[in-house]
Amino acid sequence: QVQLVESGGGLVQAGGSLRLSCAASGGAFSSYYMGWFRQFPGKEREFVAAINWGGGSTYYADSVTGRFAISRDNAKNTVYLQMNRLKPEDTAVYYCAADHNFRGSSSRYDYWGQGTQVTVSS
Repeated sequence: QVQLVESGGGLVQAGGSLRLSCAASGGAFSSYYMGWFRQFPGKEREFVAAINWGGGSTYYADSVTGRFAISRDNAKNTVYLQMNRLKPEDTAVYYCAADHNFRGSSSRYDYWGQGTQVTVSS
């Protein structure tokens, strides 16, 4: 069973950048399909980005396409979310998720981190 720990959240001004990291332990990281989701207060988690096992295929929500980039380093057991040109509406708790199977934008991942807060000020 894999454990996931996110880091890198914080407060940033609109137009700025942040890079989130998600460190995995306890499992064969390269066998997991990884995703990033976010949750606004009072809302369901929504898909942000996903990456396949080898990192060769990536998927994005329309709202972040062209601004966010997901990547992974299997040697470091870590997945990243580079967030550029941040907007106040990107303010949310960001979660990483892992699953052995392709889940795409579905939230049906088996494993989740505890989340990291991202706040974008206007």
